[in-house]
Amino acid sequence: MPKKLLKNINFPSDIRKLSADELPLLAKELREFIIDIIATKEGHLGASLGVIELTIALHYLFDTPTDQLVWDVGHQAYGHKILTGRKDVFHTNRQLGGISGFPKRSESNYDTFGVGHSSTSISAALGMAIASKIQGSDKHHIAIIGDASIASGMAFEALNHAGDTDANLLVILNDNAIGIDPSVGALKDYLTRIKSTRSDIEQHNIFEALNFEYSGPIDGHNFEEILSELDRLKEIKGPKFLHVITTKGKGLRQAEQDQVKYHAPGKFDKISGDVLPKEKSKFTKFQDLFGKTIIELAHQNKKIVGITPAMLSGSSLNDMLAEFPERTFDVGIAEQHAVTLAAGMATQGIIPFCNIYSTFLQRSYDQIIHDVALQNLPVIFCLDRAGLVGQDGATHHGVFDLAYLRLIPNMIIFAPRNEIELRNIMFTAQLGLKNPIAIRYPRGTGKLEKWQLPFEEIQIGKGVCLKEGNKVAILSVGTIANNVFEAINQLENSNSVAHYDMRFVKPLDKKLLDTIFNSFDILITIEDGTVRGGFGSAILEYASEKNYKGTIDILGIPDKFIDHGTVEELQILLNIDIKSIQEKIEKLLL
Repeated sequence: MPKKLLKNINFPSDIRKLSADELPLLAKELREFIIDIIATKEGHLGASLGVIELTIALHYLFDTPTDQLVWDVGHQAYGHKILTGRKDVFHTNRQLGGISGFPKRSESNYDTFGVGHSSTSISAALGMAIASKIQGSDKHHIAIIGDASIASGMAFEALNHAGDTDANLLVILNDNAIGIDPSVGALKDYLTRIKSTRSDIEQHNIFEALNFEYSGPIDGHNFEEILSELDRLKEIKGPKFLHVITTKGKGLRQAEQDQVKYHAPGKFDKISGDVLPKEKSKFTKFQDLFGKTIIELAHQNKKIVGITPAMLSGSSLNDMLAEFPERTFDVGIAEQHAVTLAAGMATQGIIPFCNIYSTFLQRSYDQIIHDVALQNLPVIFCLDRAGLVGQDGATHHGVFDLAYLRLIPNMIIFAPRNEIELRNIMFTAQLGLKNPIAIRYPRGTGKLEKWQLPFEEIQIGKGVCLKEGNKVAILSVGTIANNVFEAINQLENSNSVAHYDMRFVKPLDKKLLDTIFNSFDILITIEDGTVRGGFGSAILEYASEKNYKGTIDILGIPDKFIDHGTVEELQILLNIDIKSIQEKIEKLLL
């Protein structure tokens, strides 16, 4: 019976006591450990399985945490977490009160830089390396970045700067030809050529042209190759670039064969590797509703195109790509480019649906202002994963969009409360708006079984009264209206409470608000966005303008970053769940 190594590994110093010949066994055990836990606890599987050998080798040869590792995005850092003091709590990964699914500085001194969004690692590691040089230190700084992430503009900016320094920086390209979806673009094609032949690359290597000491490609699952090359690079000064070829999902057959599904597969059988069937919902995911509706509209309107930055499957644009390949664009991890590409198309009369997760749209803020809104170009932004997103945590909650978009002139902001509203606003937007519009909707399913109804145009800036009342008025935007609806239903005196779906955060339905201000002395606003600067703030501003004398309570996301947990758990913590809303109303009715 082979001896067990992982049980005695708690920190990288324990790995360094092993012989190089023992590392393959440690890799095997580490893979099994990750598979065993993620099979039931869920999480990002494929990326971590692909870098097991690389992770072990880095901690084996470098003096971490003095030598600093920066993981790009962080999907692939599970092995790193387990080997750096978190093995016994790894089962709490992404759970409420447990460890984060991404590297996090406050969690461990081995997590040198907090991540969750892509393409930050080279900039951060270069900053660390320059700071070390200023302070007279010669420690190593290593950025591990994937082939999808390195295609992003920020990564190129960092490479351009790093090549003009003598910083002690090692960039490791983890090249597996996939991010969440398969990598795209000319750089991907270039990397494929490097892997297949060196004949025309040796004289024209892009990384050597940027003044990096380039080496590779090497087999990222061969310890002998990895250790030998890392050992050599440790002695070379200045910026270095190591090209490592890996297989995402390595060690689990199904994860290797279906790398998209096994990026984050949910629960699966750890023996067979088969994903466990989920109870089929009678409801539809908002992302799928978007995907089906844009195809339906694209058949009617030949000017419609779909754009996404590396989220074809996540945004459900993959079906449109299959049906309309000339009108569907995956631009890679390049949110800034996606926005300005859409702006350029809009100048020519094309109708671009630019689908970007709410949290990732933050990366293109100047482009929204300078390239879209300032020129009043009718780009249709579809913000998937808006609001609380659950176990991905603080880096991924889409809670800032209402606030950061609301202050931009010319911008229309709409939050549908259900599937029908999402369909109808998509229909309305492609009829020919004169302004850009942001449509934000949540992760997960809606509440309606029958949503594929004939399209109806929505009047821009028009809210609706969902329920009449005489004492308290609740103003909501988006799908949080469901919680309000249930909370009111559970009241003994529900007739006292009115409920308005304002729908548009900008422009506000001021005519409806005037009626509400004249009819109620007690208002509650509720949103799954930040209370600072968001929908509630917009209502307060207009109330001040109208000299409203009543009280306004604002419910939403407080002025702090929200950790990971299920959406239901987080709503309870933030007092925007059904029971908390009910108790708030009852208190105001006393």
